[in-house]
Amino acid sequence: MISRVVLALALTAPPAMNPAMNPAMDPTVSPTVSPTVSPTVSPAVSPTLSSGTAARHPCPVAMPPRTTCGFLEVPERRDAPGRTVKVAYAVRVAGAGDRETDPVVFMGGGPGSASMDAMSVLSAMFPDRDVVTVEQRGGRHSEPSLGCPETAQALLGQLRRPAADRTADRTADRATDRAADMAADMAAAAVRCRDRLQEEGVDLRGYRTREIAADVVALREELGYDAWHLFGVGSSTRVMLGVAAADPGGVRSAVLDSFLHTGARRYDGADRDLGGALAALGVGERFAAVRARLNASPARVPTTDPVLGGAFTARVTGDDLAAIMAGALLDADVAAVAPALVGGLAEGRDELLRPLVDAAGERLAARVWGLYHAVQCQDEVPFNTFTPKSRLFTINADKAVCDAWQVSRSEPVNASPSTPVYVLGGRYDTAAPAATARSAAQALPDARFEEFAGASHAVFLTSACARGKIAAFVADPATASTAPCASPTTATRPGDLHVTAAPYLISRSPWLAAPFAAFALASLVQLVSGALRGRAPAAFAGLAGVAFTGLMAQSTHTLAGTNGSALAVGVPGTTGPYTSIAVASAVLTAGALLHDRRWPQIATTVIGAGFLIWWFTWFL
Repeated sequence: MISRVVLALALTAPPAMNPAMNPAMDPTVSPTVSPTVSPTVSPAVSPTLSSGTAARHPCPVAMPPRTTCGFLEVPERRDAPGRTVKVAYAVRVAGAGDRETDPVVFMGGGPGSASMDAMSVLSAMFPDRDVVTVEQRGGRHSEPSLGCPETAQALLGQLRRPAADRTADRTADRATDRAADMAADMAAAAVRCRDRLQEEGVDLRGYRTREIAADVVALREELGYDAWHLFGVGSSTRVMLGVAAADPGGVRSAVLDSFLHTGARRYDGADRDLGGALAALGVGERFAAVRARLNASPARVPTTDPVLGGAFTARVTGDDLAAIMAGALLDADVAAVAPALVGGLAEGRDELLRPLVDAAGERLAARVWGLYHAVQCQDEVPFNTFTPKSRLFTINADKAVCDAWQVSRSEPVNASPSTPVYVLGGRYDTAAPAATARSAAQALPDARFEEFAGASHAVFLTSACARGKIAAFVADPATASTAPCASPTTATRPGDLHVTAAPYLISRSPWLAAPFAAFALASLVQLVSGALRGRAPAAFAGLAGVAFTGLMAQSTHTLAGTNGSALAVGVPGTTGPYTSIAVASAVLTAGALLHDRRWPQIATTVIGAGFLIWWFTWFL
């Protein structure tokens, strides 16, 4: 669950390219990829660099063939020329043959999510077009990169404080004091980050939506393309609308996945949007009960600090869980298993919080907080009232940072492009709800909207059908596809999962699976030796044990292939029937002991009994 969540979070993020409970809750924080030098593209098919402000350099992440990377040098502030910054980009040139003229340009969301990490997916979507991914100024691959580890540490402090300093918040006064302490910590961390960036020469006023949109326009001119198709996700949908407004002659069409329109007031609606997603999943009331229970008696969850390293015990209240869930549900795989997850928590199985907390920490550590807050403090926070005050610590943290930075708000980008626009929304998206995306699309002159069942944020990452529809739209924006998408294969139905945190704990500490490995090995040895020696009871006992371990391995592998998050919540629902085979193996083994009391049979009997004790008391 975590590994996929972290990658989906990599492309867009409001609060991990395959989303872990990652990609603040950033739905698009990708895992780190080892740097690699991309193959050089032949000048005959490469875009032309016009004025010399773009230069090639090795790609910072693995890329498909025929991809080159570069930097575009642009003013940090176009309204006050002086210092320049470098915006990273990548170009995958289409293969020879039926190559279309107009390329696709893509930007990840966030703000601050990487764009290059999506190149492999985009190249498969558009094999006959050049694909350009452009990073946001100040992002991970651009220069300078506005990282703020101070902010990440302060956010982790919400969960990291020793239990002695965070006694149960049973009264409104204590809850208020706790929120005030968090706001003070965030403000102090924000000031340290701002002062350090200013000492490095960074002017935070240059990192806003209008400037990022101008970078995209400048890149088109620099690469020599006459026009291209825009593709934004999450917060970059605002950027792409700004591009369409500033450069109408250079835009053929626009794809807005998880449309976060200007005036959405994301912060004011955060609690409501989380409730809407949970209600759509059918777990609204149960989650409210879990939230109330944990607010009264917070859970203690062992986890690891992703910034400093080292283990610590997080103390998770119900409101903490709500903030974490708002980010986790941005991954469609997590949304698919949310009913089972919430059901387990409602039964008091707080060990299921571990993967959620681990993933949240990874997302917090991965985000480029300086860029994120520079954009949010100028283009989003000032347009929210924060009334009533949110109970989500991620929302209050952003406001505390912006209050401390005191960066002037930017004028919103209000664009109504005349080019065709395709807007996609995921049913369980907590950052850009489908309902608000639909109404925003209706306000655009030539836009169509489509909601995808089973999807969440960054629809194209998890829906092959959505990828096909996007490609068809780009090929012919005038023709609308009316065929609905089939139900997603990642959805879990009642009975699909037996809820347990054991598989996730084993993934973090493989030695915990030693009893299962010992049982599998003992069963195999018993099968072979029993067959060779003509001892039917022992052979059948070994056969049953081998069948059980094989069936469990096969069903678990199938579940993981269907939904990468499922094993963080449980094991296949067939585990119950399969367990009867293991019990039969142990009984037959004990029966064989009546005829063969030598130490190998005694050892096998002890291993089988020990395995069942481990299986029933810990694993299940």
